[in-house]
Amino acid sequence: MTTLMRWDPFRELEDMSDRLNRMFARPAVRTNGKETLTVADWSPTVDISETDGEYLIKAELPEVKKDDVKVTLEDGILTIQGERRREKDEKTTKYHRVERSYGSFVRSFSLPDQVDENGVKAEYRDGMLNLRIPKSEKAKPRAIEVKVA
Repeated sequence: MTTLMRWDPFRELEDMSDRLNRMFARPAVRTNGKETLTVADWSPTVDISETDGEYLIKAELPEVKKDDVKVTLEDGILTIQGERRREKDEKTTKYHRVERSYGSFVRSFSLPDQVDENGVKAEYRDGMLNLRIPKSEKAKPRAIEVKVA
């Protein structure tokens, strides 16, 4: 069975723009209110998911030391910033190709209104930063019993 999808030329243009920006190591600046990217040396990729109880942001930060990563939360904006440092070149090293990006990065995300900002937890392991952002009690779905009159 084949699933048909509606063609969205604007989505394709945005995808192509994102690929070109990644190729040139310059993130796009979005102003749609959902995400703002600050132009930096490179931009780590992220996955954002949601369960009934929390939001999870996973950021790929290969070869970035824990001490070079800073996470802040201010006025509903979660910011991940840091730096991937280039290895010190030895005078005998001859590079044939360098495709990985180095330098500073910044990613910022607007959080929904109904999150528990005091309960945010960050874990960094094996080049992955996992940010768990719990939902406030108001935002969690709950079952309401229906009585027969």
